[in-house]
Amino acid sequence: MKNFDPIAKWEDEVAANYMQTTTIAKAQKKLPKAVISFEIRLDEAATADDSRAAYEDIYGLDDISQSNSFYLWIQDLLALKPGETYLDISCGRAQLTTLARQHGAQAHGLDLSYTALQSGWNAGQGGDLITGNSQELPYAPDSFDVISNIGSLEHYLDMQTAVQQMARVLKPGGRAVVLVPNSFSLLHNIWIAARDGRTNIDQQPIQRYAARVEWQALLEENGLVVVDTIKYEIETPRTMGDWARYLQHPKKMLRLALRPFVPLNLAFCFVYLCHKQ
Repeated sequence: MKNFDPIAKWEDEVAANYMQTTTIAKAQKKLPKAVISFEIRLDEAATADDSRAAYEDIYGLDDISQSNSFYLWIQDLLALKPGETYLDISCGRAQLTTLARQHGAQAHGLDLSYTALQSGWNAGQGGDLITGNSQELPYAPDSFDVISNIGSLEHYLDMQTAVQQMARVLKPGGRAVVLVPNSFSLLHNIWIAARDGRTNIDQQPIQRYAARVEWQALLEENGLVVVDTIKYEIETPRTMGDWARYLQHPKKMLRLALRPFVPLNLAFCFVYLCHKQ
């Protein structure tokens, strides 16, 4: 992973170069229209109620949260400042909103699953948390300085509307951080296909994959401007507990060692740092 100073990047782009960045983005060669066709559906999920019921079951039976070190890494990318308004869409058990509050931000979280939020409350997580649909955000336009959507956009019934909603509630000059999976991840999808001859399935009702430019086109056709793209392969452990788990799983240690050699376009996931159009 390349060296990256998120605070300097955001201050540069938002305060000094926002208008210039927008002008350049519009002048660049138009990206191909985003038609995401690599879709996996395990269950019928025709409505928001179908999705809600599925995620109530998932959070009631399993923990699909990431490691503490992962959330600390995302928090660094958010580069939150005291007093900023922050929204984590599909916040799950509210790990990111808790960290945001510790940084002095006014943290809000929204998730389709009440079970996920209840689990977060029971674990002492915090923030202004509500149940809601990412495609119908219950917030006024231009409400938030920073928005995140981490590993969730690909599971929505209507991804285009979800991006439009993010852009709608993001303040002019605000920042959005979006993480989505890569169709052609070398150490994940390609490896599983080469080894087992099958597609990777993550057990969520809807799963979609796309390549880097395709995801960027989806974001930029629906109200956001991509400022930078960072690869995510695996997070560096930052707690003793995460180091212990890595040491117990040699494959994680191997993946960590191989991470610097994986090209951006073959990464496990992409993290898009965005502005509002």
